[in-house]
Amino acid sequence: MPRMGRPKVDDPREYRVNLRFSNEQKALLEAYCEKHHLKKAQALMMAFDEMIRKDQEAEKSK
Repeated sequence: MPRMGRPKVDDPREYRVNLRFSNEQKALLEAYCEKHHLKKAQALMMAFDEMIRKDQEAEKSK
């Protein structure tokens, strides 16, 4: 019998991070997500990826 449940992925997202935002930050995040049709987690992961990419580029240019 085949296994049921979610399919396996190459890079599973196993770790959870909790953040605290001010009311202003929350409103800005929600407005950004609504404008770009994103979930909050998607927007935050995109921002994190961009931050890491810029840091790696800066390291390369040294």
